Amino acid sequence: MPELKYAKGRVAESIQYLSEEIREFESEYVDKTWKDYQNDKKLQKLMDRTVENILTALIEICGTILTEEGIGVDSYSDALRRSAKLFGFSEAEQDSLSRLAIQRNRLAHRYLNFRWQAIKMYGEHKNLMAKLIDRILERERENKI
Repeated sequence: MPELKYAKGRVAESIQYLSEEIREFESEYVDKTWKDYQNDKKLQKLMDRTVENILTALIEICGTILTEEGIGVDSYSDALRRSAKLFGFSEAEQDSLSRLAIQRNRLAHRYLNFRWQAIKMYGEHKNLMAKLIDRILERERENKI
């Protein structure tokens, strides 16, 4: 298999970025309500963009790891599903993570009726995402040895 120059260091950089975005969401937006969101257009944009960034970074990280492993994917959902499978997640967890790609698309493409739903789903699945990120970090540490 050819050496993957793109992937070298990319996962670590992306995890750093992802961590910063998660910290921002937790410090600035985690306690915001539907009413807060609905009544403040600037807040909407900030929350939407932060969650979109988090989900996009996670998808990118998963895609990079799968590329390193020689595993092809058909979609963002597939990248999250196959990564979860690679790290030993249950079928239900794989399904949950794969559905986050749909939420990312809703935010990226500004589906107005579903943006708050996407924010809420992110909040409901952030522990599962943290579990995946922890497994990715373990893999990265092992690969450096």
